[in-house]
Amino acid sequence: MSCVLHTPHIAVIGAGIAGLSCAIQLESLGMRVSVFDKSRGTGGRMSTRRGEGWQADHGAQYFTARDPLFVQELARWQDAGVADLWQPDIAVLGDGSSHRNDGTTRRYVGMPRMSSPARWLADSLTVTTSARVIGLSNHDHRWQLHFDDSTVDREALANTVFDAVVLALPSAQAAELTRPHTAAITTLCEASLMRPCWAAILQFSAAVPLPFAAAFVNAGPLRWIARDNSKPGRPERETWVLHATTDWSEQHLEDSAESVMQALTAAFADLGGPEPDTVTVHRWRYAEPLSASGSRAFVWDAALKLGLCGDWLHGGRAEGAWLGGRALARAMLSTD
Repeated sequence: MSCVLHTPHIAVIGAGIAGLSCAIQLESLGMRVSVFDKSRGTGGRMSTRRGEGWQADHGAQYFTARDPLFVQELARWQDAGVADLWQPDIAVLGDGSSHRNDGTTRRYVGMPRMSSPARWLADSLTVTTSARVIGLSNHDHRWQLHFDDSTVDREALANTVFDAVVLALPSAQAAELTRPHTAAITTLCEASLMRPCWAAILQFSAAVPLPFAAAFVNAGPLRWIARDNSKPGRPERETWVLHATTDWSEQHLEDSAESVMQALTAAFADLGGPEPDTVTVHRWRYAEPLSASGSRAFVWDAALKLGLCGDWLHGGRAEGAWLGGRALARAMLSTD
């Protein structure tokens, strides 16, 4: 009499770097994985907005690599042509005098757009986008996902059962899904606040006459500005990305897009920038953790078969997100 081994089926909710890293590691360890994301694409805040003849990385601006494991992963991305070094001339503004950043940090970007590494990782996975998970049910130690009404094949997806669930989401969104199931994890999520960031994309018909490609800004509503077309592999159209400070973004979180456009464009003008041809804005409600501790890379409840990963648990950077997702997958295997 033959015995058929059951291959665990894992649901990963969130197709940013943490979720994709976890999913790839789980599959390499012999698991079956389905990834879901509410957005139309993958990458989370490693995101790029595109239009006719232009694009802009309106989320994460660059990433660094320090941990040997992530350095190896970055080399894979570079070999695949989906990441490259970006060494712009960076100024520091608003602290009394204009000066240059030290220039020792090696900064990398996705190629030809910031979302490219995530798209490359997702190519080998089963990923369902435009699928917003609004609840979880646990019956007989198996999980079911509940989706909002706009999700295609919502009923069929809701009838699929999973052996474990990974939440690769911002802390506030993870808290909503864990609340009916575990007070301890929900409390952790609620204590891990994430702060917002308003971003603006400015397009110009001519080169902006500023003597740098990017700048850290230490006064006013802006904290970062960058000439997006200075990044490798980008279209030539002059495009700048502005990020507001988290303090300013919190104070103006519910402001209209029009008023945010005006405020951030005016702040860019105060730094010497000309009037743009077009401006669009995007609100990242969960942009960065209030306190990005590296003390725990992930959360795994072996009894519930419920895990959490994300940059908010591990340093607040893309590197931490990737490392945390990988570490969670290996922890799940060791307790399977």
